[in-house]
Amino acid sequence: MPTAKSAHPRLTLIACILASSLAFIDGSVTNVALPAIGKDLHATPAELQWTINAYLLPLSALLLMGGAAGDHFGRKRLLIGGVALFTLASIACALASDLTLLLTARVVQGVGAAILLPNSLATLGGAFTGEARGKAIGTWAASSAIAGAVGPPLGGWLVDTVGWRSIFFVNLPLGLLAILIAWRFVKESADGKQPLDWPGAVTATLALGALTWALTLWSSHRAIDTSSAIGIAAGLALIGLFLWIEHHRGDRAMMPFAMFGSRAFAGLTLLTFTLYGALGGLLLLMPYVLIQAGGYTALQAGFALLPMPLGMGLASRIMGPLTVRIGPRIPLSVGPLIVGAGFVAFLMIAEHASYWTTVFPGMLLIAIGMSCVAAPLTTAVLASVDDQHTGTASGFNSAIARTGGLIATAIAGAVIAAAGAALISAFHFAAIIGAVLAALSGVVAWLTLGAIKPRKNPKAKQQPR
Repeated sequence: MPTAKSAHPRLTLIACILASSLAFIDGSVTNVALPAIGKDLHATPAELQWTINAYLLPLSALLLMGGAAGDHFGRKRLLIGGVALFTLASIACALASDLTLLLTARVVQGVGAAILLPNSLATLGGAFTGEARGKAIGTWAASSAIAGAVGPPLGGWLVDTVGWRSIFFVNLPLGLLAILIAWRFVKESADGKQPLDWPGAVTATLALGALTWALTLWSSHRAIDTSSAIGIAAGLALIGLFLWIEHHRGDRAMMPFAMFGSRAFAGLTLLTFTLYGALGGLLLLMPYVLIQAGGYTALQAGFALLPMPLGMGLASRIMGPLTVRIGPRIPLSVGPLIVGAGFVAFLMIAEHASYWTTVFPGMLLIAIGMSCVAAPLTTAVLASVDDQHTGTASGFNSAIARTGGLIATAIAGAVIAAAGAALISAFHFAAIIGAVLAALSGVVAWLTLGAIKPRKNPKAKQQPR
C-alpha cells in the first residue's frame, strides 16, 4: 500500500500544520479581542467589522490565485513566502498605533494567508497517497482544529493580562518554525505550465470588496441607502464580469468552469459557502455577545468557544480515513444537520444566564456536527481533481469558505450595533439564519454527492462522476 511520496512525510506534515495554524489561530484570537480593540482604538461597530473583513477580504479573493501560483511557481516556495509575509504582518498588527495602520496590516496578513493556506494543503496532498493521504488530511484537520481551540482562551488570557497587541506576537515563533522545517525538509512541487489569471484575481478582489463594503454599510446603518445600493450593484456586476472572464479563459482560468461539470463539485461548493458562512458568523458574534451582554471576560469568552474546536480536533483524526472507506455523502449530510441543531440551541442564551445550560449544549452539538464535516470535505475536494491542480482546488474551496465568512461578517453589523436585550434578540435572529443555512448545506450534500463512492482500492484515485 502506498503511503508517502515525500522523503520526509512527517516533517512535511508538521510544516503544513504549523503554517495553516497561523491562519486558524489568528482568526479565533482576533474575534475574542474585538471589544478590547474597539475600546483602545475608539472604533465604531462598523470599524470593528473591518478589523475582521480587512483580513478576510484578500484571503477570500486571493486564495484561488495563491493555489494557482503554487501550481505554477512551486508550492514549497509559495508556502515559505506566505508564512514569512503573514509573520511580518502580524508584527505590524501588534505595533499599529491607530486603526488605519492596524487595518493595513490585517490586509497584508490576509494576502499572506491566501498564499500559505492552499499551498499548505496542496503540499500535504502531494506528499502522501492512498489511505495515508486520508490519515494525513485527518491529522491536519485535527491539528488545525486544536490550534483554533487554543486560540480563544489563549487570546482571552493575553487580552486580559497583557493587552490585545500581544495576540499577534503569538504568530512569530510558529511562523519561524514553519519556515525552518519547510526550507529544510519539504519537497518542491510545481506544474509550471499554467499561466496566472491576473484579470480574474483583480476582478474577484474588486467584486468582493464592493460587496463587503456595501453590506457592512447596510448592516451597520440597518438600512439600504444610495451608497450601499450602488456598492451592491457594482459588486454583482463585477461578479458577472469575473464569471465572463473565467469562462472565456477556459483552462487558463483560476476558477476553471470545467470543475463545475461535476454535480458533486458544485454541491461541495454550495455546501462550503452556506455552512462556513454560518459558522463564520457564529465565531464572530458569540464572544462579542458573551462579553458585551453576558458580562464575560475575554478569557471566559475564549473558554466558552473551546468545546467546538476541541471536539472537532478529537474526531477529525478518525473521520479522515473513515471517509476513504464509506465515502463523504453520509458524514457531509448528517454533520450539517447536527450543526443546525446546535444553532437552534443558542436560542436559550440570555443575559447573565448559565453557560452550561445555554451556551455549552449548542457548542457541543456544533462540535459533533463539524467533526463530521471538516476532514471529509477536504478529502472529497482533493479527490475531485488531478494531482497537478490540487492547489487550485484547495484554494477554491478555502476561498468559498472564507467568502461565506466574509459575507456573514459584513452582515453581522446589525447584531454588533445593538446593545443589552436588543443584542440578545439580534443574536437569536442570527442563530435562526445559521440553523437554516446549516440544514440547507446538509440537504445539498445528500442530493449531490451520491456520485462519489467509497474507495475500494486505495491505489485508485477517487473521482466524482
